[in-house]
Amino acid sequence: MGKKVAVLAVNPVNGAGLFQYLEAFYENGIQYKTYAVSETSEIKTNSGISIKLDDVITNLKGHEDEYDALVFGCGDAIPKYNENAEKQFNQDMLAVIKAFADKDKIMIGHCAAAMFFDNLGIVDGRKVALHPYAKTAVKGCIGTDEKTVVDGNFYTAQTENTIPELIPEILKALK
Repeated sequence: MGKKVAVLAVNPVNGAGLFQYLEAFYENGIQYKTYAVSETSEIKTNSGISIKLDDVITNLKGHEDEYDALVFGCGDAIPKYNENAEKQFNQDMLAVIKAFADKDKIMIGHCAAAMFFDNLGIVDGRKVALHPYAKTAVKGCIGTDEKTVVDGNFYTAQTENTIPELIPEILKALK
């Protein structure tokens, strides 16, 4: 039986990135549940399309053992986080990401995901792919110019445009 994945989606989320993960999981029979990093399960894509996810991040906190992997579906994560850093849903997001990493779960993300991983200190010394504009912002990890990087249990893609190159590696790990 395949592994089960928790998928985090910030508000607004990059729909192109999020849907690539979800489609790959669906087409390959990998169980997943989506969690909005928001007060409600209804969020928008950064192109303005409303979507309803399965649940909210607060309800994932403390249930990390039910999953084998975590996907960080990026979007306008950094500016929205900065605007709402004190909100409980953002604090829960950080706690959940840290808890998954502390349990050596498979960690997947693109764009600014590596920045969050770096700020939490969970990728220190590891190579990551991240948005080119974010490369100078990371301190503990090794930001690369590679389109995708797999370093241990961390699977990162530079942008939503490079996720297709990472999907085969993710699927191998999740089957």
